[in-house]
Amino acid sequence: MTPLHSVPAGIGPAVRRFGPSLLRLAAGVIVLWFLVRQLGAAPFEDGLRAVTWQAVLAAVTLTVLTTVCSAWRWRVVARALGADINLPGATGAYYRSLFLNSVLPGGILGDVHRAVAHGRRAGDVAQGVRAVAWERLCGQIIQAVVTAVVLLTLSSPVRPALPYVLAGIAGVAGCAVLVVRIGARRGQSRPARTARAIAADLRRGLLVAGVWPQVTLASLLVVVGHTATFVIAARVAGCTAPLGELIALLMVVQIAGGIPLSVAGWGPREGVAAWAFAAAGLGAANGVTVATLYAVLMLAAVAPGAGLLLRDAVRRRRGRRPRHIGRRGRRPRHIGRRGRGHPGESRGPDPVPLTRRSTWREAERLVP
Repeated sequence: MTPLHSVPAGIGPAVRRFGPSLLRLAAGVIVLWFLVRQLGAAPFEDGLRAVTWQAVLAAVTLTVLTTVCSAWRWRVVARALGADINLPGATGAYYRSLFLNSVLPGGILGDVHRAVAHGRRAGDVAQGVRAVAWERLCGQIIQAVVTAVVLLTLSSPVRPALPYVLAGIAGVAGCAVLVVRIGARRGQSRPARTARAIAADLRRGLLVAGVWPQVTLASLLVVVGHTATFVIAARVAGCTAPLGELIALLMVVQIAGGIPLSVAGWGPREGVAAWAFAAAGLGAANGVTVATLYAVLMLAAVAPGAGLLLRDAVRRRRGRRPRHIGRRGRRPRHIGRRGRGHPGESRGPDPVPLTRRSTWREAERLVP
């Protein structure tokens, strides 16, 4: 047995930092492995073969609308918390985050990037992260409420999932009430300060009369757009279920798609799609095919985010080029030589270049 003193001293911080991310990644891998073992790779291949340019065009068009609505929701929340961002800038940042969420493990790293980048530009990273966190949470809550209403209204074989949806909504509401009550107490501990900050955001920002109606409307439009894209994927994949039943199925699948236990969005979405379609008598394999086709359509629809990220990288690369290089690539004589600078020019050593810290490190110290 390895003695305790032989364990590297840095393993504890490494586990705390990377452990949750690895566990989320492992959960998504396990779900996909189970589906492949039970159903084979054919449903995934069928979803890839079912892609058509008409479906891609429809997904791109709908995603433009949903992304603008999501950016509008983010802008409203950010302004309510004291920050500001214009709608075109918010839309571009949202496209970047959607693309990163679609290609990076966990499904939330794009939101972390968006939060930290906006916070740095605004001069307050903590405020930027809070704005993105509230924006995403509001969207998830409203989506859960819409799903509950749909399951209560339409007859569906996935109605047994309704208690879980209602329990999730009740849990979030209960936590909000508890945090507000804790925030009313005095104390200097970190949980008390966090509770007071959350309570202040709710009272002075999100629950203001001019804020929550806009957030609700934007979130409803986003849910409608994503559901329409999912319906298109189901029809293209050959699903002939009645529209009402299909919408109920896909609403539940979308809830699962928001669970951050995935591999670039893959995992829970396909698992719940297999269960829902099997419960409806449509076949688990068809559910996986529809979910796969939807994932491919959404990846194509958020591809503009990749272009924006590439443009950012090119601009950063150009910005790092030294501006003192002459026409022939030679350094002017008055630069970089001790004692030969212009009068009044600093002769000290060159400043140390700034280094970039990881966005995760920025996010770890955000709680006030």
